[in-house]
Amino acid sequence: MADDAKPARRDTDDEHVAVVDLGSNSVRLVVYDRLSRAPFPRFNEKSLCRLGASIDADGNLGEQAMDAVARAVERFVAIARAMEVGRIDLLATEAIRRAGNGEAFRRRLEEIAGQSVIILDGDDEARLAATGVIAGFHRPSGLAGDLGGGSLEIAEIHVHDVGSGRVSMPLGALVVAGPLAEDRKEAKRHVDETLRDALTGVVRGADFHVVGGGWRALAKVYLAEHDYPVPVVHGLELDPAELRGMAKRLWTMNPEDVSSVPGVPGRRASTLPAAALVMDRVLKHLEPSRVLFSSLGVREGWLHELLPDDERAFDPLLAGCRQLAAETARVPAFAAALERWTDGLFMGESVEQRRLRIAATLLSDIAWREARDVQARHVFDRILRFPFIGITHPERVFLAAAVHARHGSRADDDAMALLSDDEATRAHVLGTALLLGHRFSGSVPSILGHASLDIDATTVTLAVDEATSVPDSEAVQGRLSLLAKAMGRDGTAVVTRRGNDRTGGATDE
Repeated sequence: MADDAKPARRDTDDEHVAVVDLGSNSVRLVVYDRLSRAPFPRFNEKSLCRLGASIDADGNLGEQAMDAVARAVERFVAIARAMEVGRIDLLATEAIRRAGNGEAFRRRLEEIAGQSVIILDGDDEARLAATGVIAGFHRPSGLAGDLGGGSLEIAEIHVHDVGSGRVSMPLGALVVAGPLAEDRKEAKRHVDETLRDALTGVVRGADFHVVGGGWRALAKVYLAEHDYPVPVVHGLELDPAELRGMAKRLWTMNPEDVSSVPGVPGRRASTLPAAALVMDRVLKHLEPSRVLFSSLGVREGWLHELLPDDERAFDPLLAGCRQLAAETARVPAFAAALERWTDGLFMGESVEQRRLRIAATLLSDIAWREARDVQARHVFDRILRFPFIGITHPERVFLAAAVHARHGSRADDDAMALLSDDEATRAHVLGTALLLGHRFSGSVPSILGHASLDIDATTVTLAVDEATSVPDSEAVQGRLSLLAKAMGRDGTAVVTRRGNDRTGGATDE
């Protein structure tokens, strides 16, 4: 591990932070809103400089590619500073690391940027990519694989920690693309041989979390070819056999035909067959149980290591939802009242179901500024596409459906096919209970805190403390009836509590 490749802990909680990633294929700037358990990208720009492809027979970086990188760094640092970021970190990877003139180029970039450029070694890359997966998923385990332009890193992950089993191999998309174009059979043999030697002792049959632009391009092809209803790469789960079949089809295609494949990013067309070949052979060697795509990698792993240990253990989905609610909800504190309000809604609720219920309470009022007739549709689409982390695609659809129902109707979208009938019903019930909570209390925590839902085999009862002094209304009765119908109950009742006593009357629906 390089001595300077461990980030110093954060300086501030609320300033923007930026990372410039100097990769073998591209240079990318990402500015994040703040350093947190779920940092949201504020600005993202990439320059495809192909630095790794410029290395000549003597092992030196080409002048034209270096000039392109230098221009990108100058621009990115200027933008970040104009945005008044609290810190900028410049991370260099395989191409600069292995080039004969890499150290001289590093000094040139440091003069342009006015600060140090940190060169990551192979172990650093593997560790940080795996840490990025840990940052982006909820308690992940198995393996993380990061395909860059110049190298492939694979590392073990164990919930909150990166394992000691990690390896870096010279199998980046740019490295493999040339041999593949010359001789497919020989390129395949070379990739297999490298993997066989490097992956000795690496666990087989585990979840495989996929990182890197070349491999994410495969996910985009899958989304396009299958007209997939959730247009988000992060959290996409694919069957390894199905993914291998698609990858093999792509790496054996004629190069001129690749760009016509639906979903292929234009600037990835030339290297996509190489990325597909490496994916095909890695899946053959590792035999994973499932493949999960990650939009988070080295950059986010670097930021994650800046956080205190206790904050790193936070649930990333709930951290992101709390941040969004704090910025967009009318009364952010109302989510806590809704959490208590819905505590008894479902018998036998699992830990995973509970975290989704809490997330739904946090997101229940993010659409309040929308016109009422489009709130449900817009919030459904927004949740499907929002850069949440720590969430699977079915969980994303569940949240979208629940918050859609909070605005008064049941979701009818192709994405609902990702939910079982029971999950779809649960989302609708939860959303309808949130609707009732907002309507009854006017989204005032102190009012909802003096009320509760009592549910038995036949009736849904709204019980209200006498001290609340908020009379019943037709609107409240209507929402209560919607909840009873969603739960398959025949009757509703509103009762007033005086101490331990209750008064009121039931109404048959």
